[in-house]
Amino acid sequence: MPPEGEGFRKDEEGASSGRILFRAAAAWSLALSDKCGGRRKPLSEPTDSYRRGLPIKGMTRPPSLAILFGDEPGAAIDMSAHGPMPRSAWVFPTLAVLFFAIATGIGWEFTRSVSGLAYAVIVLVILFGTVFAAVHHADVIAERVGEPYGTLVLTMAVTVIEVAVIATIMLGENEVPTLARDTVFAVVMIVCNGLVGVCIMSGGFRYREQDIQATGASVYLSVLIVLATITLVLPNYTLATPGPFYSTVQLAFVSVVTIILYGVFLYIQTMRHRDYFVGGNDEGEAHPVPNRMLWTSVALLLLALVGVVVLAKKFSVVIDAAAIEIGAPPAFAGIVVALLILLPESVAAVGAAKRDQLQRSINLALGSSLATIGLTIPAVSVAVIILGKDLVLGLSPREMVLLAMTILISMLTLGNGRTNILFGLVHVLVFAVFLFMAFVP
Repeated sequence: MPPEGEGFRKDEEGASSGRILFRAAAAWSLALSDKCGGRRKPLSEPTDSYRRGLPIKGMTRPPSLAILFGDEPGAAIDMSAHGPMPRSAWVFPTLAVLFFAIATGIGWEFTRSVSGLAYAVIVLVILFGTVFAAVHHADVIAERVGEPYGTLVLTMAVTVIEVAVIATIMLGENEVPTLARDTVFAVVMIVCNGLVGVCIMSGGFRYREQDIQATGASVYLSVLIVLATITLVLPNYTLATPGPFYSTVQLAFVSVVTIILYGVFLYIQTMRHRDYFVGGNDEGEAHPVPNRMLWTSVALLLLALVGVVVLAKKFSVVIDAAAIEIGAPPAFAGIVVALLILLPESVAAVGAAKRDQLQRSINLALGSSLATIGLTIPAVSVAVIILGKDLVLGLSPREMVLLAMTILISMLTLGNGRTNILFGLVHVLVFAVFLFMAFVP
């Protein structure tokens, strides 16, 4: 007779051996499936890296051995933790409001002097910091509401900043009737070529290929084609007024149409077909954020937006002086405004692509394009109609060719639902052509 408990130990060892054999078979099956090139459903980042043999943070064994030893792919991944709020997240919004109040009170303005140079540096530093603070608080709110609402919150915050900067520069002392057109066109080219290209290349170098929702991309592009055509191309071919202008009635009608189309798009994105805009590695679930942190971020987001709005006029003076100093082309101000506005959003999009969340990157990029046209053009149109100003919207023939090429390659890149570094490189090169032609027309 075996000692008491020995039979139980043998059964346990046998069961453990069986589990090891089962896991070995599973690992061999996964490797064989990948080797045969079969398509697979998008997986979460830990599981996806697990199958590709990539290292996973916190895992002590290689993925090929981890299956044998029963390690769970997601067990060692750090969960999203909400630490203390960064000091810059509340310092810069406060500084923006205080600087505006003090500079206005003492009459400190930009001049071509040492004092003026210090003024420009302070304005730029505070403005950049406030923009990043606004995006940080929008990200905190986005964590709470989940996808695709998270990218929508970030897009709306950036769009408010954009409208404020454009309106204050356009309607300032030195009127720039082409600024809205130049900024909107620059935003479309930056996000659809530069940002999308960098995101695809960043993810492609790390993961070889990445999957996105082709249906969601088709929705984005179909709306973008209509909005871009009626706001940036059609004004060149109307008969009511000569030149790249809309008449007041036409401008009001186009503004209403763009708002309706963008509103229906938001309904599709957030309610009726939300699944079109959620990728396999981003399930769209909200993450726990303490209520105190949430409402603090809401308040500071509003303060940051106010700070950006009041500093926009100060910033416009610096842009005008810089353009005159370097002899920049007329589109220079629009490109600078677009780059300033999109910088923090671009950082968020590239970071998402590196985490194998390319769908979130596409949501940020294409969502920015739609929001820029669907909200900025109507807002600026209302301002110019009320104040009786001119608004130039029609693009030049060269710019229309670049816009058409951008839309065409975007359809080819995003239409099949899978990307690689070549697609990204094509978009980046088109963006380089846009920048070169802007300065060397």
